Amino acid sequence: MSVIFKQALGFAAGVCLAGAAMADTYKIDTQGAHAFIQFKISHLGYSWLLGRFNQFDGTIQYDEAKPEASSVEVEINTSSVDSNHAERDKHLRSDDFLAVDKFPKATFKSAKVMLKDDGKAEIIGTLTLRGVSKEIVIDAERIGGGADPWGGYRQGFMGTTHFALKDFGIPMDLGPASQNVEMFLSLEGIKQ
Repeated sequence: MSVIFKQALGFAAGVCLAGAAMADTYKIDTQGAHAFIQFKISHLGYSWLLGRFNQFDGTIQYDEAKPEASSVEVEINTSSVDSNHAERDKHLRSDDFLAVDKFPKATFKSAKVMLKDDGKAEIIGTLTLRGVSKEIVIDAERIGGGADPWGGYRQGFMGTTHFALKDFGIPMDLGPASQNVEMFLSLEGIKQ
């Protein structure tokens, strides 16, 4: 192999790697409690049950110049479910719902980000919950980004999605009004 060919090949590889490295990595700020994963489900059609997961972690890869090349990965500790009622939370952790003894983690890993005309995006990826992996779509938008008062740099996003409990093998049936859960995500990341 000629020296010139090797140099050209090295230059091409460097250009490819530089292009791939344009996205910055942001660690989701759960330490400072600037990130939330919340849920909402109808209780028998009579009221709304609201709750959240208190323990989760993850990263966002975000390129301001090319947001469609972004990605997100999140891991949730399912036993951290919190609906503000100890007995109900015990039930939510049981085999009727999350079965946390068998499935202590839920994960989401994006596969594609599709930009919409209004500046928002659809994040398509795989949610694994209760041992079942399914594709979901998160309607997302960037809230803002910039320097913080502590010398760091942050980006903030929000997203919503919904899915049927039965799609993830959750056996508890609370009637026709309680078949689907809505999720709200507010994620602020610190640039690494």
